[in-house]
Amino acid sequence: MHIFKYKYNVTYFTAMKNFVRLFKALSDETRIRILKVLLEKECCVCEVMQALDISQSRASRNLGILEDAGFIKSKRDGLWIVYSIDEQRIKSYTAPLIELLRNSLVNEETLLQDRKRLSHAVRVGPKAIPK
Repeated sequence: MHIFKYKYNVTYFTAMKNFVRLFKALSDETRIRILKVLLEKECCVCEVMQALDISQSRASRNLGILEDAGFIKSKRDGLWIVYSIDEQRIKSYTAPLIELLRNSLVNEETLLQDRKRLSHAVRVGPKAIPK
């Protein structure tokens, strides 16, 4: 199975660097949990925080790593930056990995709890953040 299919001639070094970045992004439980949440729906940082019960800095740091690896994308929606699975890049080299993740760990207790918390998560405005 070929995971990497490049449209352009990419040097070995660049391809290897991208491959390592991809697997480093998947080597952390928090990032896998975030991806599983984003497979359910697009979320802002505050919704990821609530779903995983983690701090803002931890959520933001891990979302940045996943975005850098090409798994997710971000867009501004009013006050929030909303993250979602990057469907454009998934069609290239991350598709088999996302499908593996989508179909794995379905009944894992932590991920079931994340899904339950996600169903109650709300987007929080800046006035709700204590100063």
